[in-house]
Amino acid sequence: MEVRIKILYTSICHTDLSAWRGVSEAQRAYPRILGHEASGIVESVGEGVSEVKEGDIVVPIFNGECGECTLCKCEKTNKCEIYGVNPMKKVMEGDGTSRFSTVHGKPIFHFLNTSTFSEYTVVDSACVVKFVSTDHSLSIKNLTLLSCGVSTGVGAAWNTANVHSGSTVAVFGLGAVGLAVAEGARARGASKIIGVDINPDKFIKAMGVTNFINPKDEEKPVYERIREMTDGGVHYSFECTGNVDVLRDAFLSAHEGWGLTVVLGIHASPTLLPIHPMELFDGRNIVGSVFGGFKGRSHLPHFAKQCGQGVVKLDNFITHELPLEEIDKAFDLLITGKSLRCLLHF
Repeated sequence: MEVRIKILYTSICHTDLSAWRGVSEAQRAYPRILGHEASGIVESVGEGVSEVKEGDIVVPIFNGECGECTLCKCEKTNKCEIYGVNPMKKVMEGDGTSRFSTVHGKPIFHFLNTSTFSEYTVVDSACVVKFVSTDHSLSIKNLTLLSCGVSTGVGAAWNTANVHSGSTVAVFGLGAVGLAVAEGARARGASKIIGVDINPDKFIKAMGVTNFINPKDEEKPVYERIREMTDGGVHYSFECTGNVDVLRDAFLSAHEGWGLTVVLGIHASPTLLPIHPMELFDGRNIVGSVFGGFKGRSHLPHFAKQCGQGVVKLDNFITHELPLEEIDKAFDLLITGKSLRCLLHF
């Protein structure tokens, strides 16, 4: 029930950066092959695998879908009891060991069900999505974006929040995920999409953002500025930073009575929600979103078709391309805020 993939393209997101830095002490496991956003070709399959075969174009997904468990059969969630995202997991599900090793035979641990910073990787078949070229018009490069960032952001707008036409939206943090949220909101017909970031270079109107707020420009709290711009607050706010102070601003920027805040940022433990329970009685709601609510194997092929038809525009997300040997440079581009997605090729 395992698949070996020859990786063609992979990219870096802030989750890789946090793991590399060891931000969460409980999740540290080294040596480890990071990376979880990629595309590639099936090199070989193990016993019991029928969904893919040698030569198929695939993307690995960190939030798998076995299709058989109680969660997979429930339409209300995209979690999977066995193969759902688990940052603590470092070995394969089948036998509890690693498929990577040093030349001396010592294990190298897996990361987020995928480990894509490698010419070859082995993943559980539940964590592989097959794409047939006749079903979509996307390049393999653009398919890479669907295995994490774009799906996470667009899906949060479409599936988790269900942004409606004419609504107002605030996106906190304009990295690739945040801009994917904005793009998803644009595709749904949102009338105003406010982007919040301390880097003014992130303001890219072509990707859906209509208004920009730099928290450093004024001393007035961001949520107050958003309320002034939107007659009391937005319909939907999205937190994409992993910062609890920003999360509170996002929550308070949602309109009293009906506003919804969606949490996408990865927060280090033991951080708690910066919200008093009584504040929920004001009618604001808050919810988390994993992989944009997409069930990977069930939903991504259709999402790829929509992207190919231009419903979601992907080209602007890939800002740099480098060989894998220059991965340190790619990390630097991400850290300095100069790239959205830097595609690494082999």
